[in-house]
Amino acid sequence: MALIGRKREQSILDDCMRSDRAEFVVVYGRRRVGKTFLIKEYFNYRFSFYATGVNAENMDKQLAYFDDSLHEYGSGEEKATRDWREAFAKLKRLLSDENIYKDPISGKKIVFFDEMPWMDTARSDFKSALDYFWNSWGADQKDLILIVCGSATSWIINNILGDKGGFYNRITRQIYLAPFSLSECEQFFADKNIIIGKDEIIVSYMVFGGIPYYLNLFDRRLSLTQNIDALLFAPTGQLYYEFDRLFSSLFRKPQKHTKIINALSQIDYGLTRTEIIEKTGIADGNLLTRAIEELEQCGFIRRYKNYAKNKRVFYFQIIDPFVLFCRRFIVDRKFSSWMKYRNSPGYNAWRGLAFEIVCLNHIGKIKEILGISGIESMDYSWRSKRKAEGAQIDLLIDRSDNVINVCEMKYSDTPYAIDAEYEEKLKQKIFVFEEETQTRKTLYLTMISASGLTHNEHSGIVVNEISGKELF
Repeated sequence: MALIGRKREQSILDDCMRSDRAEFVVVYGRRRVGKTFLIKEYFNYRFSFYATGVNAENMDKQLAYFDDSLHEYGSGEEKATRDWREAFAKLKRLLSDENIYKDPISGKKIVFFDEMPWMDTARSDFKSALDYFWNSWGADQKDLILIVCGSATSWIINNILGDKGGFYNRITRQIYLAPFSLSECEQFFADKNIIIGKDEIIVSYMVFGGIPYYLNLFDRRLSLTQNIDALLFAPTGQLYYEFDRLFSSLFRKPQKHTKIINALSQIDYGLTRTEIIEKTGIADGNLLTRAIEELEQCGFIRRYKNYAKNKRVFYFQIIDPFVLFCRRFIVDRKFSSWMKYRNSPGYNAWRGLAFEIVCLNHIGKIKEILGISGIESMDYSWRSKRKAEGAQIDLLIDRSDNVINVCEMKYSDTPYAIDAEYEEKLKQKIFVFEEETQTRKTLYLTMISASGLTHNEHSGIVVNEISGKELF
């Protein structure tokens, strides 16, 4: 399968191949986002050395698998490796062999450690051995490219990218691999010969979140609804247990992470740290801080500010569509099929929020459509402090040219029609926002609607309109 999108990431790897220094490349991102696929496809599955960590195995097993890889790539050392210091010494000898494979064009030796966080088992000293291997030898090999990756994003950030010891300023490149955009989803489906229109691609994003692995499981003979049923609702479906495994595969002690996600899934606009403590019962402190940061680093939640409140107070909100979908529809298994859920009261509420998440994941594209990509701006949400006749705005684009785009995001199967009641609601929302924030900036009401906007006597209040198809 050809690589879809990933132009920036491939450009970084191109630079590594042309480099005149040793390269230490860190690739990270959410589970199932395609990190391993990117590296293997780019290098055509040809490495000087490749090894992968194995989930939930102890140090002895990890070393045994590493030995297997050493033998596969030409090491003749038969003695079982006792520790990671010895493992990296063997790797150094293997890479120093004149017969080791090198890229035929660049002459580079490419070493790839996949799922590296799993190699770092308790009391294994893996990190110090890797540190010594790189700083004592690897960093001086101008023909060496070391690539490490792992789905446990928090481990990568805390132990490699954020390290203040041996890896400080040693990482030469880092690649954060994000989920596909809507446009990349469209390219992916076309490459797989799956016939699906833009409207349904938006719905697929609302469910699967642009995760390549999930999209790759689609059966082109089935409709989108049938695929959702087959993958998520059927007990034999390949994603039936995915949510249950998601956090346990990323975090060694996922109980706090799960509690936070459960709490956030109950409040559409998110919670403050204080509210998370109240709803989860998790004690305030470093463990809570770490759990929140790890969920954020893995792309499951976002941190944002309320425009009108103390700038040191943050809200946290689920931003991963698949996680939201599973929390709303899969975890409790109340229904046996997606079609039954679609007829339930919670369906419309879910799809409204899910479409907002689609928009929040495409803020860069929204700014491009509005023609403001070159204007400095900050993104906020806003909640009125009024208990009666209050209001909320889920996306504010506060621009340095004295304008704020007040974004309304609406999902409907047909072009959205603003009626007299909703027009008054919008006017009241803008009035309350101006009154409470005392902003002097010009407010542009911006309507982002999945199926476009119906132009009628009430739509004149809208300054900018964006349809779902324009987000591609």
